[in-house]
Amino acid sequence: MIEIKAKLVRADSAIYATGECVECLIEFTHKLFSEEQQRNAKAPTVENLAWASVQLHCYRKTSYSTHSTDKTAELAELIGRTALDAVTQTPGEVIVATKPKILFCDLKLQPGETKMYFFNEFVPRDGPPTYRGHDIRYFYKITIATQRVKSKVQTLTVPIRVLPIPLIARPDELPVTVETNEELTPTNPFLEKREISELEISWHHLKNVTARRAPKFYRISNKRGFVGRFCLFKPAYKLGEDIVGSLDFDNCQVRCVQFSVKLQQQELPLRPQPEQAQPTAGDDIASQSSFDMASIASGITVDNLHKSETSGSARNKDEPKPLGKLSTISTSHQVCYSTLQTQVVVPIPLHVTPTFRTDLVDVKWRLHFEFVTSTMMDFGVPNPQSGELKAPAELPVETMVWNLPVTIYAANPLQIYAPNQTYNLLIK
Repeated sequence: MIEIKAKLVRADSAIYATGECVECLIEFTHKLFSEEQQRNAKAPTVENLAWASVQLHCYRKTSYSTHSTDKTAELAELIGRTALDAVTQTPGEVIVATKPKILFCDLKLQPGETKMYFFNEFVPRDGPPTYRGHDIRYFYKITIATQRVKSKVQTLTVPIRVLPIPLIARPDELPVTVETNEELTPTNPFLEKREISELEISWHHLKNVTARRAPKFYRISNKRGFVGRFCLFKPAYKLGEDIVGSLDFDNCQVRCVQFSVKLQQQELPLRPQPEQAQPTAGDDIASQSSFDMASIASGITVDNLHKSETSGSARNKDEPKPLGKLSTISTSHQVCYSTLQTQVVVPIPLHVTPTFRTDLVDVKWRLHFEFVTSTMMDFGVPNPQSGELKAPAELPVETMVWNLPVTIYAANPLQIYAPNQTYNLLIK
């Protein structure tokens, strides 16, 4: 009996970024039980494996209607020339596959002998991230395949999570960054010059984009008048951060009784592309025409980054249905009657998928506001006996909905604690 064990070198986190190197240790052991050891003590057998290979695959499972592209045909041709058919091993369509690496050929193991091999591979930069959506799924697996002579192929898969790192939108920043780093290094002729990888430059660029504070102010109003002003300190965030904003109700014409803020993930299918609902002139009250560095780095147009749709009263006016599928991740609720200013803090979990786009789906993030407003500016009447306010028996309210797009980027995988386990396979 042969036991195969696989464990990632990065023990604290089985999460990798696109363009990062995945390292894995693979053990092949000739394992015998106690009864077999007693029976075969005089004549021990030697286990023989014909070959073993390791490959990184990205699978896609979707309910969308897809047609075979040139890339899919190329992958099918590549799979047909090898002994391993990854499609039959795991349900799903292979969209990204690295070249298989042969670990050994004709391996012979004595009873109790162990052979260890090291595998490393770079995650493709053009691949999608790990995503579990409503109608589509992307997942990565390291496939370890081996075969005995005149036996079927046995496979062991090791799942990993992949986070997207956006490519630099302006290639002219690459030489500027390299020259700047060289100027900051000490001028020592005995120091070796280290080449800066594209992944390091992308991390540095992403850090600058998410750390840059660019406050945006949005005027919130409905058909009855001014409700308040919302300030979002920056439009781009990383996983694990808190979306912090402030609401100012000073000089309002309509009282805000309470509000809730939901962080929602929006899954938009791109094939076939749905018809985009055009907002009316009265709905779009928070559009901005400024062009900042965050929109340049993320590749998102200014209209999608700074436009938001606000509906009037939900009772009198039908709100256009959102396109795609929505998932609410976190919620913040406050009662703010007679409050002049308050803060909004919405956490971003570490297990969600950042903003990304493929040929089939576009995943976006937004803040969904729900305001409960009232035209009653004075709450209750003074009570002369106790000196307190007497609450009214009825309070006329209206509901107002507002959507504000935000951009979420990936965090450093080393900052996300997700311990991996050892995966094993027994070949009898």
